[in-house]
Amino acid sequence: MSVPAFIDITEEDQASELRAYIKAKGAEISEENSEGGLHVDLAQIIEACDVCLKDDDKEVESVMNSIVSLLLILETEKQETLIESLCEKLVKSREGERPSLRMQLLSNLFHGMDETAPVRYTVYCSLIKVATTCNAIAFIPTDLDQVRKWITDWNLNTEKKHTLLRLVYEALVECKKSEAAAKVMVELLGSYTEDNASQARVDAHRCIVRALKDPNTFLLDHLLALKPVRFLEGELLHDLLTIFVSAKLAAYVKFYQSNKDFIDSLGLNHEQNMAKMCLLTFMGMAVEFKEISFGTMQQELQLEEDQVEAFVIDAVRTKMVYCKIDQTQRKVIVSHSTHRTFGKQQWQQLYDSLSSWKGNLATVKTSLQTLSPSA
Repeated sequence: MSVPAFIDITEEDQASELRAYIKAKGAEISEENSEGGLHVDLAQIIEACDVCLKDDDKEVESVMNSIVSLLLILETEKQETLIESLCEKLVKSREGERPSLRMQLLSNLFHGMDETAPVRYTVYCSLIKVATTCNAIAFIPTDLDQVRKWITDWNLNTEKKHTLLRLVYEALVECKKSEAAAKVMVELLGSYTEDNASQARVDAHRCIVRALKDPNTFLLDHLLALKPVRFLEGELLHDLLTIFVSAKLAAYVKFYQSNKDFIDSLGLNHEQNMAKMCLLTFMGMAVEFKEISFGTMQQELQLEEDQVEAFVIDAVRTKMVYCKIDQTQRKVIVSHSTHRTFGKQQWQQLYDSLSSWKGNLATVKTSLQTLSPSA
């Protein structure tokens, strides 16, 4: 891509002009170019460029883009250290110091480099950090498929892969994209193996708590299959997750009564937990029974008689359950409910349903052919 340059002159003269400009802004730097070549000049210019980021001068953008343009023409082996140095400067600038300029510079650098250049990892991580500080993460590509491609293109090792996914996750959480954040965290936890799953304890803990806390997340069984989560078996947090995956409201109430301090230490709200467990319990009932009396709901969901109808209306709004209220007979008639877990039994039910539909379609086709041989 074309990056705006400071002035249309030779690289050496450009470096000299940059030195003069930065020195005029108060930086301690010589106006004379180094004898070591352009990469040494750039190292010294980058080291002293902080003064530009604090200035509202209209020329600053051109000056900083000039540094970026010079970086991009260097040999690959000389770029990495300098790019890391510039990224560190742009990230460490105090909040409020030209965040849009810093984002633009990092974006220019990122898109100006070869797509498979490993050092793009450093630039992308810096871009996320700066965007997060100024609530601009929406302008940064965070699509999981694209991130997966970059991880492959840049040939990242395990540590860098985990760092990248963790950064993306935290950025998405910060801008309240909970669904996208959850997918990234599952990707992160899924990248651990049996050998290093114990190292993911903090990530697994964070993933579970955020999933429990999210008012729009109801299906949690996939978390139990993740190796880092399995590593937590036997601990209270794993027990709590298991309750939210498949147990009823009464099990949660019993757990809370014995572990109130633990629930509070996680930052979870008991009333919100109760509301979610009520819905999850109702989802399980709706899978098993197509008609549920008000009395059964009151008992299983610990509701007062005058709370049942309002609860059903709220449940339908989540689109986890589709049903209607029969006020005359005081019951709920279920048309569909999402399964809380999807295992072997559910796959068998799906297979049986599809086989039944296939058989019915074959019967209809045979009947049509009987009526009209050409059908």
